Amino acid sequence: LSSKFPLEAVEEIYKGIELACNKFNIDLIGGDTSSSKQGLVISITSIGYADADKVTYRNGAQENDLLCVSGDLGGAYVGLQILEREKLIYLENPQIQPDLEGKDYIIERQLKPEARMDIVALLEDMDIKPTSMIDVSDGLASEILHLAEQSDKGITIYEDKIPLDPMTYETARELGIDPTVCALSGGEDYELLFTISQEDYKKLKHDVDITVIGHVTDKNSGCKMVSKSNNVHELKAQGWNAFNKL
Repeated sequence: LSSKFPLEAVEEIYKGIELACNKFNIDLIGGDTSSSKQGLVISITSIGYADADKVTYRNGAQENDLLCVSGDLGGAYVGLQILEREKLIYLENPQIQPDLEGKDYIIERQLKPEARMDIVALLEDMDIKPTSMIDVSDGLASEILHLAEQSDKGITIYEDKIPLDPMTYETARELGIDPTVCALSGGEDYELLFTISQEDYKKLKHDVDITVIGHVTDKNSGCKMVSKSNNVHELKAQGWNAFNKL
């Protein structure tokens, strides 16, 4: 923590942490503060437990399973682009205030992501146990590759099935960015990507917050996306890799 941070800002951070802990029924059991020359770095360690028969890993996807995702994708990345654009304008002319009107949803997707515990509860209520699962933190393409690699399978998705909020789509176009690329590589959406058996499809097919975007194939088929024009493209990860050297 830099000494440049006012006490009021630090107190607001702690209020936010307390709010999150209360919302998700988490106990905060410790903390340590160290000085830094500039900026703010927060490192958090989470410890929890679950019944063994309710845990879903990344490695259980089976051939012909359906690939599903919660919510919508790409909003956090597009929200970040808006914030960065307005910051540049402000730095050039501090008299101009940020213009974020009408962008509330995508700004919140970037600044206030939330864990989709509601989806976990929903699947349990539907008596559906996913065969594999991962959260979308590094972009849809990257997470698909993780599931495929861990499960030793291939995965095919369909571009026209990827859920995009209208604000995400329209703002991406406004910024000259392909909305599909935002979903595939943007990251920080923190939605849940998971596979289910085809037998479970009838249980969730009417739920508007879960979208089937593809299916699991054999390993030799690789990871592909069928575009809106019916062309087949190999999926490549463009998301964050903590082990990449700068």
